[in-house]
Amino acid sequence: MTTKPRRITRRTVLKAGLVGVPATAVPAGGGVGWWWASSDLNTFGEVEFGRSLTIPPLADSHLDGEGRRVFELTAQAGTTELRPGIVSDTWGFNGGYLGPTLRAARGEQVLINVHNDLDEATTVHWHGMHLPARMDGGPHQMVDPGESWSPTWTVDQPAATLWYHPHPHGETREHVNQGLAGLFILDDPGAETSGLPSNYGVDDIPVIVQDRSIDDSGDLRTGNIGDTVLVNGTYGPFLDVTTEAVRLRLLNGSNSRVYSFGFSDDRDFDVIGSDGGLLSAPVERQRLALSPGERAEIVVWMQPGEVVVLRSYEPDLGVNWFTDVFDGGKDRLDLLELRAADTLDPSAPLPAALATAPALMTITDDDVTVNRRFELRGNTINGRSMDMGRIDEVVEVDTTEIWVVTNTDGEYHNFHVHDVQFQILDINDAPPPAEFAGWKDTVFVQPGDTARLVMRFTDHTDPDVPYMFHCHRLRHEDRGMMGQFVVVEPSQGVAQADQPERGDHGHDH
Repeated sequence: MTTKPRRITRRTVLKAGLVGVPATAVPAGGGVGWWWASSDLNTFGEVEFGRSLTIPPLADSHLDGEGRRVFELTAQAGTTELRPGIVSDTWGFNGGYLGPTLRAARGEQVLINVHNDLDEATTVHWHGMHLPARMDGGPHQMVDPGESWSPTWTVDQPAATLWYHPHPHGETREHVNQGLAGLFILDDPGAETSGLPSNYGVDDIPVIVQDRSIDDSGDLRTGNIGDTVLVNGTYGPFLDVTTEAVRLRLLNGSNSRVYSFGFSDDRDFDVIGSDGGLLSAPVERQRLALSPGERAEIVVWMQPGEVVVLRSYEPDLGVNWFTDVFDGGKDRLDLLELRAADTLDPSAPLPAALATAPALMTITDDDVTVNRRFELRGNTINGRSMDMGRIDEVVEVDTTEIWVVTNTDGEYHNFHVHDVQFQILDINDAPPPAEFAGWKDTVFVQPGDTARLVMRFTDHTDPDVPYMFHCHRLRHEDRGMMGQFVVVEPSQGVAQADQPERGDHGHDH
């Protein structure tokens, strides 16, 4: 019997004590240099898919006397076997790890009673949701231990796959890493699309992908990237497929890792939705890259009896070789095995048209009120670190703006804006790929890249309570790569506003 040579992985390198060795000290050839350069993580063909994929339950809800759809969410501590045979202390909503899938329809008023049974304060942010700033769940809406918070708002945006997670300033990475996260699915009864798989848990599957660093005692470490990959909190998961077409609602729920999704046989799949809703038409792809916080909906077609693995191929991070290796740019990961039954229920062909193309793409210069520029560098935006008492930008309601986001750093970043869904006008003067031409709330920005985003601010104003914009690499966010903006009526003043002078970082009318 031939024994495979021992593969040198990032975990091996970390245990060897090579973390912190500067790149200039690493020899170009063998020895330590070889160990360093060989620290990629490759699990292709190595994962034993022995656990049925956990499907987060749909959260219970009821209508109260005011017609509001009411949910109950409790942040609590628990224990979960995340690595085989190793039990970890974890956090979750209504359970030990992750949380239920919330589901509501456009036009409904929701009320979510958030209870905190943890020993420390936390928040719950509704990522991708258009709602009043006081209901946003950012760092200004902390919920103390033993206390509750009951945000309420009316859902008014297209059908989409959103999510929820904590957002305490300086502690977001720790709280998400412990397990606090879940999906929030929006339906739009006025724009139902026939032909899309829509039976939750059967042919419409949540796929929350996270990497974690879990030591042999079960402790969840908050490193940059991890070498244990979980899907819906399940290690080595498989999904029994019973229909010809399967809709996968992909969420990159990781702290920092970028995934390049594809299948083990390089089959084509259809991208039907991005962060904020359905695309105007399906887009056929073999690879799909998502940075932390981004979502996509894809449909994959199966044949009776076949088995195929959802993988992450080497993502293009656009960084130097040293950063590339230790930020996962060389990693190849098996994620989820799909096992088709011998007989599959038929699925309808995908519609040629899915949703009305977003109107913001047709804007003219006369429609744009302000152009704002944002420079991402280090742990700052426009040279400033997050200050909870400072308002960085003031936006007038019912205006359309273009935000120009440039990464002048050597690291990759992404940029998330609360409250609004935007469209990517261009990246480095080129139109975005078709799979990212719809509604977005998070955009991946490689070193040297400039993304132009167009967004319209409507409905909700509050001169005293801000929304956030920030890098969604959680380590960067926690270290200060975040700013605050308020949306106001034209006649409203802003308390404690501290904005740079016009032209300081590109407020152009």
